[in-house]
Amino acid sequence: MVGCGSYRDAEHIQSSLLELERLANTAGVEVLDHVIQYRKTPDPAWLIGRGKVENLADQVYKEKADMVIVDRELLPGQQINLKRMLSCKVLDRTQLILDIFAMRARTREGRVQVELAQLEYLLPRLTGMGHHLSRLGGGIGTRGPGEKKLETDRRHIRRRIQYLKKDLERIRKHRDLHQSRRRKMDMTQVALVGYTNAGKSTLLNRLTGAGVPAEDRLFATLDPTSRFLVLPSEEKVILTDTVGFIRRLPHHLVASFRSTLEQVREADLLLHVVDASHPEATEQMDAAEEVLKELHSDRIPVLTVFNKIDSGCDRILTAEGESIRISALDDGDLIRLKEKMDSMLHAVNVQGSAEIPVSKGEIISCLYKEADVFQSKVVGLTMKMDFQLPLRRYERLSQEVKAFICNIY
Repeated sequence: MVGCGSYRDAEHIQSSLLELERLANTAGVEVLDHVIQYRKTPDPAWLIGRGKVENLADQVYKEKADMVIVDRELLPGQQINLKRMLSCKVLDRTQLILDIFAMRARTREGRVQVELAQLEYLLPRLTGMGHHLSRLGGGIGTRGPGEKKLETDRRHIRRRIQYLKKDLERIRKHRDLHQSRRRKMDMTQVALVGYTNAGKSTLLNRLTGAGVPAEDRLFATLDPTSRFLVLPSEEKVILTDTVGFIRRLPHHLVASFRSTLEQVREADLLLHVVDASHPEATEQMDAAEEVLKELHSDRIPVLTVFNKIDSGCDRILTAEGESIRISALDDGDLIRLKEKMDSMLHAVNVQGSAEIPVSKGEIISCLYKEADVFQSKVVGLTMKMDFQLPLRRYERLSQEVKAFICNIY
């Protein structure tokens, strides 16, 4: 396993390599050794220096290693050069994560998302890699007159990418139907988010009896799982477990899994689960928050759940906004967590009045659906309404609806 960076980031490089080793173990790889080179800037041809590559080649030969994993995303040229020099398979961090996702995806949507991410990663790296991808096309009749094999492969991949994107769009529309039904049923939605292996699946199982696999390994959960949860106020909410985040999560995966992660954007409350026993819990929190910002979900109310406090960690972590310290294995802590969720979901209500032209039936209908309308009357051609609704729903109203709201108090 190879890490590269400046002396200034030595501690971070060591930590990242340890995480890479855990990823490799998750993928079923036996790690023989770690190699680190400290340098101000990566070598454009090799990432690490030429001399270091030669030393690494000797080490690969002596230890009979059949793979080198680099803790960076390699440029196509760097990967080709390293593979030729080391005479073995060379993977970068992104490929390793993609491989784990491919191994663990269970649903049709998950498999489509992973294949799309893999192909989008592969496309600019075809040259010199010796891929034979004719299986992606229809075989006979796919090759043009005088067309080179590489050009044919690229054409197959681009065609397959377009097909997968259309397939994901069909799946997204199907999910949107379920989402709209939930909205019509006025179902409150809570999403479990956070760094991989923070304990989200265990928490889902303990709160709802979902029975999803909860393993002590990275990316044990890829496919989202939703279950009903009854809070102390007797409100029934939908609790959804989502894919875990990680530092430097490949942008191919963020893009491909965006349709799945859209569920996070629809949530009324996010439970940001943090492994409080991890030595880099703060850095993991920052990584998860970066992904939430990329998904434009950073305005949704968040309850930070510092989990695994039973693991003997004495550090007191802090977070912006509301937080709670628990062990997912403690029944008393789970009761406190549900009470905290209840109070946050019902903490703030917004009251207001609106004046809507009677011709805007869809706007009137939307306000009736989202709010508790306690008084309404028609004056001329205008519907005047007094209403109340939770702040979380008010913030989710479209600008078109908000344009007709006169007063908020």
